[in-house]
Amino acid sequence: MLTPWLSPLPLVAILRGLRPDEAVATGRAIVDAGFRILEVPLNSPQPTDSIAQLAAALGNDVLVGAGTVMSPDDVAAVAAAGGRLIVMPHADVTVIRAAKASGLLCVPGVATPTEAFAALAAGADGLKLFPAEQAAPAVLKAWRAVLPRDVPVLPVGGISPDNMAPWVAAGAAGFGIGSALFAPGRSLDDTAARARAFAQAWRDLAT
Repeated sequence: MLTPWLSPLPLVAILRGLRPDEAVATGRAIVDAGFRILEVPLNSPQPTDSIAQLAAALGNDVLVGAGTVMSPDDVAAVAAAGGRLIVMPHADVTVIRAAKASGLLCVPGVATPTEAFAALAAGADGLKLFPAEQAAPAVLKAWRAVLPRDVPVLPVGGISPDNMAPWVAAGAAGFGIGSALFAPGRSLDDTAARARAFAQAWRDLAT
């Protein structure tokens, strides 16, 4: 189930470009701000090494996984590294089924209702509305009128602490946060401050 991981703070840290030598320190800084889901995209340097380190250091309390997962072979590599979450930019049902067959949670990227329903039929645990810049809260509101109520939809792309409110009002269950949170070369203190700002923005919405 994805929901228990989203409940404390429904923000996914997308750590594109993370290096293994900085993985644990970066993960701890973000988790200290309240995040409980960490995603290392597979187009990062040595991504499975970072996933393995994060899973070993934080895996009891944090859902660690991979993004930009493109094939069943990728799913197997993530599972072997100790990852428990598969996030995709697309809705390839063969990848979704491979993730579920491996006992992993899966959040595919979808841009249309047709993709959304096909992904759910294949076993998706949630939906990544991607890229969010291509859509709008009004689009999500229309989706929410027909999607099952218990399916979390997380917009990804262009999300900042200042623009979450309209999406939440339209039915977003949370968000994936990428370069606005972490980017290669950014200081650990800067990343930690950004993580706290996102967490506070969510809490402000919830009050």
